[in-house]
Amino acid sequence: MECDTVRNWLCVVLMLVSNGCFADSLNDALNSIESEWASIYYGLPKTKQQAAYPALLDKIKQLAEHYPDDARVIYWQGLVKASYANHQNPIAALQAVHEVRDLLTKAIAINPQVMNGAAYVVLGTLYDKVPSWPIAFGDDNTAKTMLETALKINPNGLVSNYFYGQFLLAHDDTQAAEHYFNQALAAPIRAEQPYADQQMRYKVQLELKKMGATSHTLSQLNH
Repeated sequence: MECDTVRNWLCVVLMLVSNGCFADSLNDALNSIESEWASIYYGLPKTKQQAAYPALLDKIKQLAEHYPDDARVIYWQGLVKASYANHQNPIAALQAVHEVRDLLTKAIAINPQVMNGAAYVVLGTLYDKVPSWPIAFGDDNTAKTMLETALKINPNGLVSNYFYGQFLLAHDDTQAAEHYFNQALAAPIRAEQPYADQQMRYKVQLELKKMGATSHTLSQLNH
């Protein structure tokens, strides 16, 4: 009886260790995917990005075969597809954005807080940028709701504040946009993704600089 108890205990320990190893392995894989995506999106010229995304999508596809119901894996499928769509012909891009919407919706259904609200950010931006019906599914109200949901999940995040600021700026709410851009700049840089976050900070700083230059020009014109 004692031997059976020991064996059962060992099985439980081995199972826990195994699950921990798989979790670490998946976390490492996802971190690697984010680093590769950032190096493509921020580091490569536009002319070379188109050729780089399919290989990254293949890596995520392989990961999805092992973790088909992991919301983070599904999120990265959606984000990389969205990034690739910018380099495809209009027909392929239109099909891709529908696939991205479905992937992100699935990821959120599995875990509403996946990637600390980033799925809502990408989905909200998609609703903001794509054409409306009957061509696609663009809708300003849905976009605003999605982006505000992301902020509720991660009110001090770099990404959530930056993209909500972008939405507000595109809809002529400059003062509010500036507030959220400054909130984005106050967000900490992640230790595991310093390059991606620093590049995003550059984008925020550039927006603020352009807004400052525009305000200065308008002030001169008014005088």
